[in-house]
Amino acid sequence: MAILIDDARWPAHGRLWAHLVSDSDLEELHAFAEANGIPRRGFDRDHYDVPEDALNRLVAAGAEHVSGHELVKRLIASGLRVTARERRSL
Repeated sequence: MAILIDDARWPAHGRLWAHLVSDSDLEELHAFAEANGIPRRGFDRDHYDVPEDALNRLVAAGAEHVSGHELVKRLIASGLRVTARERRSL
């Protein structure tokens, strides 16, 4: 079980954002986020959006820094991935 974070590459609200995911369990993800001050409102069905300035702090707390490709690959393998099609139907 691992918490993963990718590079902050997605612009919104005047800053860049990264994704924080679990490769096995959403409860593990929520617990890690809460313990590290990431608000629940940052959760988007299968990941948290986290600002660039939180990346180093989250890695220091135990998140594994991976490429965006690796993050998606491992999220899909976990069975936790919510597809674009599923997002549209929610």
